[in-house]
Amino acid sequence: MIVTLNNQEVEVVVVRKNNKNIYFRIKDDLKLYVTCNKLCTDKYIKNLIKENEVALTKMYQKAQNKVIDDESFWYLGKCYTIIYDESVKQVSFADDFIYAKNPKMLNKFYQSECLRIFKSEVQRCCSYFLKVPNFQLKLRKMTTRWGVCNRSNNTITLNTELLKKEIHLLDYVIIHELCHFYEANHGPKFWQLVAEYYPDYKLARKELRG
Repeated sequence: MIVTLNNQEVEVVVVRKNNKNIYFRIKDDLKLYVTCNKLCTDKYIKNLIKENEVALTKMYQKAQNKVIDDESFWYLGKCYTIIYDESVKQVSFADDFIYAKNPKMLNKFYQSECLRIFKSEVQRCCSYFLKVPNFQLKLRKMTTRWGVCNRSNNTITLNTELLKKEIHLLDYVIIHELCHFYEANHGPKFWQLVAEYYPDYKLARKELRG
């Protein structure tokens, strides 16, 4: 189940037990865990999340800050040491360091860079294809996939963790998902199509697995 908290897509994991009350938790994987009674329906849970959206959004932002608040910051394949300084007005890079006022500023920068770079690369990759259907681009953190193409509603979802990778790996994932508009399965025809637009796809897959 996917819900939206303050324009951010969040994956919901429902754990049904015999308990009477409902509990919300957001773990380090940035998923919203809902522990509830076995009789609770998904519709009821979604409505409850909507009613508590403000509190859950604050909880989610706090979890985001916790995840990003460590010494290292990966950006386009390079690792930077984080320097927090209250006098910093905007995030900046210098040599092997990245400067930010606080984790909140750094997280906001990360999200805005995902949107800016991913949109730009999607547009560039789309220009390689003769005809791509109109689709909606979605961004969210995922734990098991780098990208998802949903042909039923013409959406492509990209994993925000890709901002940590080199740009050519982002391009591979984009091309991979675009090819799914033509070939749904990972059969020989699909990989032939991927190879046409990204000849080194096997190497990219190996790098992403690493």
